[in-house]
Amino acid sequence: MPWITRDTMSLKEEFVALARQPGSNKRELCRRFGISPQTAYKWIERYEAQGQSGLQEKSRRPATSPKLTPAALEAQVIALRQAYPAWGGRTISSLLERRIAPSTVTNVLHRHGLIQPSQKEQAATLRFEHDAPNDLWQMDFKGHFALQQGRCHPLTLLDDHSRFSLAIQACDNERGATVKEKMIEVFQRYGLPARINVDNGPPWGSPRNPGEITELSIWLIRLGIRISFSRPRHPQTNGKLERFHRSLKAEVLNGRHFSTLMDAQSAFDQWREVYNLQRPHQALGYKVPMDRYRSSPWAYPQQLSDFEYGPDDVLAKVYHSRFRFQKRYFSIAKGLVGQHIAIRPNAESDGLFDVYFCHHFLRTFDVNTPDYGA
Repeated sequence: MPWITRDTMSLKEEFVALARQPGSNKRELCRRFGISPQTAYKWIERYEAQGQSGLQEKSRRPATSPKLTPAALEAQVIALRQAYPAWGGRTISSLLERRIAPSTVTNVLHRHGLIQPSQKEQAATLRFEHDAPNDLWQMDFKGHFALQQGRCHPLTLLDDHSRFSLAIQACDNERGATVKEKMIEVFQRYGLPARINVDNGPPWGSPRNPGEITELSIWLIRLGIRISFSRPRHPQTNGKLERFHRSLKAEVLNGRHFSTLMDAQSAFDQWREVYNLQRPHQALGYKVPMDRYRSSPWAYPQQLSDFEYGPDDVLAKVYHSRFRFQKRYFSIAKGLVGQHIAIRPNAESDGLFDVYFCHHFLRTFDVNTPDYGA
């Protein structure tokens, strides 16, 4: 994968962080990031000897010398708040290694007029996260907004366990082909997840028929990825991504205008680096997402392999949004035209059958109630 000049520094930091995780496959990471093993080990050695200064001329992290005077520490608090207006007392305190209490940070911000009145978010009564990185990714568009030239549709992917931002892509549309192109870039760098959760809208679903799969979803299923759909009108199903979107809006989009997609992408790249590598998260015990993320062991295949159904499955081929079984016709997602599906007896009731595409459950139908007649 070619390196992008504008975010080479952040990619270096990502690579080194992933490579230093216990049990990491450094050779595979080199392949995914498009660098030689010699370059990779040079970066790792420099980082271990000099820290971030080994990767860049000047560290972007705040100074952490214990000899700082209270005035200098207060100046750091002000500088962080001015750079990241949405960061509160606990986040800034954690980033400054708790050399200043969260309440003191809040007092400093109040004294300098850096706290704006806002509604307090209601605390979640139930939190859930998957056990390991890449168990579940959440994916969606963060709305869209006007540019001086066209519109920007930010495509976001977030790892559920670590809250690691896998991508914030500035797209000019929300078509399936565009999403597929961007997802291939992510898969090539980080590997494949076990499951992806999306909403019921295009390009991955159908709002009129919740759970119906599209050509994009079919491609993901053929990669071996399990697809799940949020409950209609329940955005909290992708709650972590919704929270991520609020941060993106508050810290990047509010009060700013971009001329082109490239301008928006540059802002997304800069903020994503801070979000993944520098910003402590309360829900992570004030660790940063990179502390908990690991690249996936499942590499993106260069070619899709054929799926093998079980010996007891009855196979049918999809034609024009329907398939034929026992001389009767039943409805199925139109994106499956030309694909083979498996029909299996339902374990709970005679006359009912379950339909699968690869590993993905599609529907249950009653053989005595065809959708199109005999």
